[in-house]
Amino acid sequence: MSDVRGSAVDIPTEDGVADSYLVHPADGRPRPAVLFYQDAYGLRPHLRSMADRLAGAGYTVLVPNVFHRAGRAPVLDLPEFIDPAADPTIWDRLGPLVSSLTPDLVERDAGAYLRWLADSPLVADGPVALTGYCMGARLALWTAAAFPDRVAAAAGFHGGRLATDDPGSPHLGAPDITAELYFGHADDDPSLPPEQMARFEEALTTAGVRHTCEVYPGAGHGYTQADTPAYDREADERHWAALLGLLERAF
Repeated sequence: MSDVRGSAVDIPTEDGVADSYLVHPADGRPRPAVLFYQDAYGLRPHLRSMADRLAGAGYTVLVPNVFHRAGRAPVLDLPEFIDPAADPTIWDRLGPLVSSLTPDLVERDAGAYLRWLADSPLVADGPVALTGYCMGARLALWTAAAFPDRVAAAAGFHGGRLATDDPGSPHLGAPDITAELYFGHADDDPSLPPEQMARFEEALTTAGVRHTCEVYPGAGHGYTQADTPAYDREADERHWAALLGLLERAF
């Protein structure tokens, strides 16, 4: 693990500025880029620490505030330890933000993020990788399908609603994906029941997408998020091994 340097950056999009966190190895040399998609709780200290760890493995990592249309992060005032059971209003406040991110908006923003990375002296020439958590797994899929020439690999962890009956469901973009995918599903996850897992994998297989999908036994939705009750250390370390392995293959 190398020393890293992180900073706040503002990325122009078609709908205003997306405040973001950028972190890279401290030597300043150009490195392969990873676009890191947040969970619903947003850009906050824990996600920055995750991005720091990823950068320490040799990558330039960008974590955009995907809720930028609603304001700069933190868009909502959340406690340091986020427990919806202790405050049931959290999801009442987050729900409209999550549902506001349509595939079209995600694609539009992703184009801005990818252009910004391509112009950065901290980013090596070539394609990028994606990783996403909870709702961010959907964003990673939509981005991989919309920009197949720019995305070499994409990962998603405890993702929800990956293969629904909705006409914009992420699994429907599988025929356009050329990246290698890795998805680590949470066990007994209401947002991704077994029928969706099966539909998701069938879509990837039918489309010929290189992929690995695994269920993490006993790990609940949100298992990588150490500032929530869902955190599972064993599953989190498994996620890191899988993600870094995917990036090594991609770059």
